[in-house]
Amino acid sequence: MEDTQIDEGNVALETPVADVFVPPSIYHDQTLCGKSYTHFSPVPPSLAANESDPSTGVPCVLGVDEAGRGPVLGPMVYGVFYLPIPQSEPLLKSTHHFDDSKVLTPAVRSSLMESLCTADTDLHDTCGWAISSLSARDIGANMMRPAGATYNLNAQAMDATAALIQGVMARGVNVREIYVDTIGQPATYQRRLERIFPTVKITVAKKADSLYPCVSAASVCAKVTRDARSRSCTRLGCGTAGSKAREEGIKGKFSPGDLDILLMRGVFSWGTAKDMLETKGGIKVEWPADDEESTSRLTDFFAASGDREKDADELGTWFGTPAGLEAF
Repeated sequence: MEDTQIDEGNVALETPVADVFVPPSIYHDQTLCGKSYTHFSPVPPSLAANESDPSTGVPCVLGVDEAGRGPVLGPMVYGVFYLPIPQSEPLLKSTHHFDDSKVLTPAVRSSLMESLCTADTDLHDTCGWAISSLSARDIGANMMRPAGATYNLNAQAMDATAALIQGVMARGVNVREIYVDTIGQPATYQRRLERIFPTVKITVAKKADSLYPCVSAASVCAKVTRDARSRSCTRLGCGTAGSKAREEGIKGKFSPGDLDILLMRGVFSWGTAKDMLETKGGIKVEWPADDEESTSRLTDFFAASGDREKDADELGTWFGTPAGLEAF
């Protein structure tokens, strides 16, 4: 799901409802500790097959989408949604009007999710879903690994997607078709997934969340989970980060799991973090340099592309200390 800018025209679509439905995919302990986790709904009995031979089950279509890609606060949540192939269009699009979560109001998203999680409804009895909540703490730790071991955001997203699909299959679901909202180039992403799941028909496309109902439904699962997680932390409003939020007059807006982001403000390389550093008075971080007395500011890592092009030697300036050829 592509990032969108919030303006007056779509503020209503991003304003949480007062009594948002809290799905079973909210794990309070992990959330408060800033840990990543996964949640799988029970497989509907009508779709269950022998786990040792999922091909005996009803052929299913599975959609993949995310919410909160590149979060400065809160997790990035990946969602998958599956159901019998023949029922995808009539059940999700015609009956329940699933759509890209960005064009549905919070109240509609919450209602759809509640129906999905309520026993004896057509969605609950026919469909299954799962989410992977990747915490800002863990994303940042992976992205800040030493050179040569960096685990970038796209790689983390790819692994989360593959793990969710494998988890659904391991539970005996006969997944025959997969539709994914792309990250990066669709063709490249699709080839990678096809190598992991060679027997499944896979389609990776831009705007898949508005093209394929199963991806729309996955988008809703991811978005509602992320929103409910934020609301849950608001109600709890505890911990060091809660104290920080109270100091800023926005009690409980941040969860304790976001403490490292509140303190470091900019570990990540996306634009929102850069803006915070430049306009909100980010905290200066002193980085020890090997065999050198100088230090660098955290903002040095967020130079615009034009600024990087001006550097004579990007490798030499990476740690904040210009180095000429004589240093090598």
